[in-house]
This record gives sequence, C-alpha cells and structure tokens, in this order.
Amino acid sequence: RFDLRYDYFNQDQLRAGTKSVDRNTFELPNEMEIQEKTLNRNLTATLDYSRNVDWGLALVIPVFSRYHATIAEGDTDPTFSRGTGLGDVRLLGRYQGFSDSHAFGVQFGLKLPTGGTRQAFNAGVRAGEPLDRGLQLGSGTTDLLLGAYGFGELAQDWGVFGQVLFQKPLAEKDGFKPGDGVNANLGLRYTGFAAVTPHLQLSARIEGRESGVNADGENSGATLVYLSPGLTFTLSPRFQVYAFAQVPVAQRVTGLQIEPRWSASLGLHWTL
Repeated sequence: RFDLRYDYFNQDQLRAGTKSVDRNTFELPNEMEIQEKTLNRNLTATLDYSRNVDWGLALVIPVFSRYHATIAEGDTDPTFSRGTGLGDVRLLGRYQGFSDSHAFGVQFGLKLPTGGTRQAFNAGVRAGEPLDRGLQLGSGTTDLLLGAYGFGELAQDWGVFGQVLFQKPLAEKDGFKPGDGVNANLGLRYTGFAAVTPHLQLSARIEGRESGVNADGENSGATLVYLSPGLTFTLSPRFQVYAFAQVPVAQRVTGLQIEPRWSASLGLHWTL
C-alpha cells in the first residue's frame, strides 16, 4: 500500500497555559521571545508492506516546508526563516496475529535522524544565527517507537478504531533532546454508504519538555486535544481519496508557545 498525504497548518495563536494571549500586551523589547507564526506545508509518503495477515512494515518519509517569524528576546523587529527538506524518517513494524480476527496489533520501530539540524535564520535582525533546535526539520535524535492499535464493529455499518503510539528519544544530540511524546487516537466511522465513508476522530498529543543546553525547556511541552471530522472516497477497489480537518478542543502549553487554530489534510491511498 502507498499513501501520500498533504498537511497544512498555521501556528499563529500565541498561548500560555490554557489561554490565548494578545501580543499587543507585550512591550518591546521584551525579556521573552514573542513568536509570530510558523506556517507548515508538509507532504508525507508512506509505503506499507504486509508479508501476511500477521506481520507488516511501514516506511514513513516526511518532507517539510516551514516558514517562521519571531521577535527574539531583546529585539523590537522580527526575524524570519524559511526551510524545505526531508524530515525524520520512521520505520515502523507491526504484529497483529494475537487472534483470528486480527483486530488488535502492536507497533515497534525507530524514528531516524535524517532531517536537517543546521538551518539558520535567513532574514531580519538575527539573520545568519542558528534557528531554534525545536524548529529544525529534524531533531537530530534516534527515537524508539512503541504502540498498539485496534479496530472493530460497534454496530451494523458502524466501525470503531483506536491507536496509541509512544515516542522516546534515546539520547541527546548537540546539546538537544526532545521530550517524550504520546499520540492517542479514538475514532468512529460509518460504512453504510457505497463510495463515501464519513469518520470522526478524537486525537490527543502529549509532549514532554525539551532538554539540553540548546533546548528551550521553559517554552516547550504541551497537552493538545483535537477533534477531526473527515471523509474517505472510494474511487475504485484499489484507490481512495481522503480529507479531514482538525480543530482544537483543549490545549495546555508550557510557557509561551504558538499553536494552530485549525489544520487540514488531503491524501491519496493506493493498494498496489
């Protein structure tokens, strides 16, 4: 199976704790960095191979396009960066041979340090200085991935699915180590239509604080919950198109951070 997904999200809402913050309340220059926006346009290709009904392997290759604007600590004018390139590749295996229904499985694998970590600001007051490590295309670390998933029938024409994936960086790189992360999803889909499958998903992301001399521990780490309605269109037995939106329903960030007000994704899925 081959999947190609495009994601768009604009992180432009400044937040502290569980509340949004008005930038106009900050005097400049300020002792804190006041971020303005991070515009993300990402493309993710996934090649998924199943040798049999029990075992499978997925290769996930992200390509990021990211624009960032911020007013650094002590500055009155903004600094900008723009970067496009390969992110951190994931290799993820799975096993779902615990029962005849194969409705439950476990995942295991690695996130590899393939994304760049040397990008610099390219315009503004801080042009030429290194971009924050948390905004680089890659983290520079190898991370352990462990998870579980399940799916089944809730009622006639109604399916339910869920997944949880834990991410653990194994060591810091160049004075930076991202925090541990947990992604959890719980969803419902209606399968009574021939060519269209509506689905609704609740997603949660828990991010630990960064650590290391090049980390921003005071302004990293969050608990984020999103609601995601979407549709999958079956164009042929081997080809599907899907689209979904994502809106936040609960957010708690550490320090001062920017988060998106909404995001959107569009994807193509082939069974080869």
